[in-house]
Amino acid sequence: MNPKYDVLILGASYGSLFGTKLLLAGHSVTLVCTKPTAELINRDGTVVRLPIRGRETPVEISSKGLDGKLSANVPDAVDPSAFDLVVLAMQEPQYGSEGVRELMGRVAAARVPSLAIMNMPPLPYLDRIPGLSTGPLRQCYVDPDVWEGFEPGLVTLASPDPQAFRPPDEAKNVLQVGLPTNFKTARFETEEHTTMLRNLETDIDAIRFDPGDGAIEIPVKLRVFDSIFVPLAKWPMLLTGNYRCIRRDEMIPITEAVHGNVDATREIYAWVGELCVRLGATDADLVPFEKYAKAAEGLAKPSSAARALFGGAKHIERVDCLVQQIALQHGLQSDTVDEIVTLVDERLGKNRAAD
Repeated sequence: MNPKYDVLILGASYGSLFGTKLLLAGHSVTLVCTKPTAELINRDGTVVRLPIRGRETPVEISSKGLDGKLSANVPDAVDPSAFDLVVLAMQEPQYGSEGVRELMGRVAAARVPSLAIMNMPPLPYLDRIPGLSTGPLRQCYVDPDVWEGFEPGLVTLASPDPQAFRPPDEAKNVLQVGLPTNFKTARFETEEHTTMLRNLETDIDAIRFDPGDGAIEIPVKLRVFDSIFVPLAKWPMLLTGNYRCIRRDEMIPITEAVHGNVDATREIYAWVGELCVRLGATDADLVPFEKYAKAAEGLAKPSSAARALFGGAKHIERVDCLVQQIALQHGLQSDTVDEIVTLVDERLGKNRAAD
């Protein structure tokens, strides 16, 4: 029998997906969010809808009645030292916001192991990559000082591969999963903390949920890998699809960005993959292009980054900038990546000038 853990999750939207898996397995979860959302969750719980193969409609899982205990709180009221694990489930620009920034300082000081479920890896995680200079990469972060004080060995990364969104016409405690893939996480540096991840992996694997007609297996698992490069497999996908949705005056669906010119798409996917290999990844750490291209056929909307930019956002996650700057350290350059960075810079400049 594995121990039960107290887990703090920063971000009640995407974080509620990972949180629901923990609750199903009997662990305790505290979600960090705004006061109105915390009041809503403490009153009504959370609802996550997941598509299940062979079923016409998604299965709805309410946190009410699950084995684990759920609560929600505002950043200022949280003591991270009371938790076994901190999960960072927000987008990178949000960590510098008022209250969250101070909470991050307390997390670092408490030396609690932290699992980031982010496209943009925390700077201390990048410090775990041999030979990589993270100083020049600070320019890609909205507030790089947020990561000061975190010990690299206490920070690991999971690729946020499952796709999920808040239905726009429903309450903020509801999350709809579109693509129910797995969270792929790298190990911590210590065996003790990695064992905690592996315990969570086996607990989540064992979950069976009864939606009313018999117990079934629920998708979205946790997969723990010894390689620290496995989560970086998302980078070729982001640069190939998500960021190429962004055009100068419009945004296009991911499937169009990927399949509009498959030869060009394959080329940029291979280029980013080669960069990952230069960092130390193996082919086994990465996702074959054909598998990604097949999955992209069903991605009929522009990426969240594109929607945010054309919705007026003044900051987004800059994996495009990160890849460009890391490539420079390895003597690599891509016209496609340079164009992406320029287009994002231009759109952000327009958004910031609109005030």
